[in-house]
Amino acid sequence: MAAANATKISWRLQEFEAHSSSVSCLALGKNSGRLLATGGEDCRVNIWAVSKANCIMSLTGHKSPVECVQFNTSEEQVVAGSQSGSIRVWDLEAAKILRTLMGHKSNITSLGFHPFGDLLASSSMDTNIKLWDVRRKGYVFRVKGHTQAVRSLAFSPDGRWLASASDDSTIKLWDLAQGKTITEFKSHTAAVNIVQFHPNEYLLGRCRYSKHVYSVLCAFFSPDGGCLFSGATDTLRVFGWEPDRCFDTVPVGWGKVSDLAVCNQQLIGVSHQLSSVSSYVVDLKRVKKSGGSPKDPRGAALRKSYARPSTTCSSQRVKQRSESERRSPEGERRSPSEDEGDEKLSSAEIHNPEDFKEIFQPKNAISRTPPKMSEPFPAPPEDVCNFKAPPRIKLKTTSMFVPQPSANSRPAALSDEDELSQIKKGHATMCVMLSSRRKNLETVRMAWAREDAKNALDIAVSMSDLSIVVDILNILNLQPSLWKLDLCTTVLPQIDKLLQSKYESYMQTGCTSLKLIMKHFWTLISDTLRATPSVGVDITREERHLKCRTCCKQLKNLSNIVKNKASQVGRHGSAFKELQLLMAPLDDAV
Repeated sequence: MAAANATKISWRLQEFEAHSSSVSCLALGKNSGRLLATGGEDCRVNIWAVSKANCIMSLTGHKSPVECVQFNTSEEQVVAGSQSGSIRVWDLEAAKILRTLMGHKSNITSLGFHPFGDLLASSSMDTNIKLWDVRRKGYVFRVKGHTQAVRSLAFSPDGRWLASASDDSTIKLWDLAQGKTITEFKSHTAAVNIVQFHPNEYLLGRCRYSKHVYSVLCAFFSPDGGCLFSGATDTLRVFGWEPDRCFDTVPVGWGKVSDLAVCNQQLIGVSHQLSSVSSYVVDLKRVKKSGGSPKDPRGAALRKSYARPSTTCSSQRVKQRSESERRSPEGERRSPSEDEGDEKLSSAEIHNPEDFKEIFQPKNAISRTPPKMSEPFPAPPEDVCNFKAPPRIKLKTTSMFVPQPSANSRPAALSDEDELSQIKKGHATMCVMLSSRRKNLETVRMAWAREDAKNALDIAVSMSDLSIVVDILNILNLQPSLWKLDLCTTVLPQIDKLLQSKYESYMQTGCTSLKLIMKHFWTLISDTLRATPSVGVDITREERHLKCRTCCKQLKNLSNIVKNKASQVGRHGSAFKELQLLMAPLDDAV
């Protein structure tokens, strides 16, 4: 068996139910690679030891779904941000709430601890970035500049800078001592969802999300800074630079991986689906992490290395605002009684005392012997890890395939032929449906090739099959350059149907299309409707004005739908809240 295990590059470590409802976020402890925090729509944060299916600790206090979670550098604290904009910090060693921080107006999208001190950075759908002093319970300052939701935050290893990535396709670098932007990177064509600092040199890694190419879901520099690990759907890639190149590609069955960490020459990847969490291991000894040709020495010679401070960093290293600025009107100031009341409602329930004591309590004890090193995760036998487990599907026999016998009759055993016949009935129906859909799509494709996207979409709408419309929009959403104002007039009524559909994928497509229209066409629509009427007859302008007025009316109707759905709990509510913020200018529309 040892010989068999030596041949494995990747395998699934475990799968377990993490929450009573859907898991919305998770994070690995980067220091050990052995600690996992999960946040759920049940408003809880659960702490786990990687490879163990029993929850160590459950942290409560949030009143809305947890949207973001993160460990500090030493893994002694964990912070979680909620859909309502509240932030809570727990002390894991003491098993108690440490701080409750209020101030954001919308979903928390990213959190990050300062590498040395007690500072915490947070970002939100409200486009603001805030800096907090966790120990002193203080709001330090706010930085503004992004025009859309901020998706990722990262402190530089020396603690002097903060990088932020946003849906507005930019990355901003902030000087914490001055409280202002150092530089801005704009050479992106899509939303940037990940930003990472190199551990040693002045290098910044960024990743963007795109549905039609290799889409990076998470990234992590190797501890020695020699390469960048990039996690995508069922794939790990290892990148280098100077020159830019991919060293290795490893297939891993982790689905949409959410976070990565490195421990004992193994890369740990974790993903979540519904209420379950899965962890995977990649043996880095069998992964290529460097190229045959040497790096270009000129780049490294021009860059500096971070100068680590000799003493612990504190909030005094960061620009301080006046007392009046700290007490801003956005809700940063709260009375002590309010905070104490919130913190009394928060708790840390220890479910596994043995693991809790083993992981957190030894840090308070002095040992005369070196700490015991954790062993690498062992690979399973060859015959159980060379395939990706199919998703678990629950079938109701009362409505599918095999009829349920009545209570008064004894269950009759069906032969293999009878069971196969029952299955084929459903299969035949599905084949007819898919054949019809393929035929319709072929008609639309021919219309698109012969004329344009607008004509193809008109034909798709005339077929009275919303699935065809969804297929076309999924293509158009990836190519904003194909959109024109007259296309919007056709799409908007269909978005109305999609947002009220019972299918999650339909709602997601509708949200994406609506976001694209608001981002690329609202300024044109608004300016056209506010413009002073021209003198004389201008047919082109009058046609554009009519289209803009039609679009504005449809957008106002959609805005009401979005507002109603923004109150929903969970992932859908989060998406509709983002749209609500984006559609706020409609309230002032003519």
